[in-house]
Amino acid sequence: MAKRFEFFFFHVYVLNMLSLHRLPDQLPDEKIIKVIRRDLFILCKKIILFVLLLILPLLFSYFLFAFQPDLLAGSLAQAIFVLGASAYFLFIWLFFFFSFIDYYLDVWIITSERIIDIEQQGFFSRIISEEKLFRIQDVTSEMRGVIPTIMKYGEVLVQTAGTQERFHFYQVPNPDDIRDTIIKLSEQCRLRHPEEK
Repeated sequence: MAKRFEFFFFHVYVLNMLSLHRLPDQLPDEKIIKVIRRDLFILCKKIILFVLLLILPLLFSYFLFAFQPDLLAGSLAQAIFVLGASAYFLFIWLFFFFSFIDYYLDVWIITSERIIDIEQQGFFSRIISEEKLFRIQDVTSEMRGVIPTIMKYGEVLVQTAGTQERFHFYQVPNPDDIRDTIIKLSEQCRLRHPEEK
């Protein structure tokens, strides 16, 4: 019975850590307004590429064995073929897994008080930046190209007073709406914090 409670509380703890509805170091009266990931079309493009990379060697081997049926007659040739195919499919699986991790763990969170930028770089590296909304000076949204314009995804650049760098939301859905939300929240935050001007 005690083991079940330990198991249950461990899972509740892990889920609370991973929940985007409970921020670490949450400020008093801070509310999450938007949690933004890159557009779903970006993930779909990667899935299509993954499927094509899986089908391509199968088609290649089918045509190769159709015209050269004795190619794998020896045991050494079979071993080399199996090793090469295994390495290829392992590489493709790692490529897809890394692409999904990069898509899913790159998150931008807009709260009533700040912007939080969480960027995953590789499997074991993560950069988290945050900036208070009242420090925002300029917000720009961009949609460049035919496909981003049709699919309505693009970039949002946020210039802050504190640094030279911009917060860069890239390949996000509806960048104009995100820009308008940040501007509106920034103005409200300045009214709540007049001493910070």
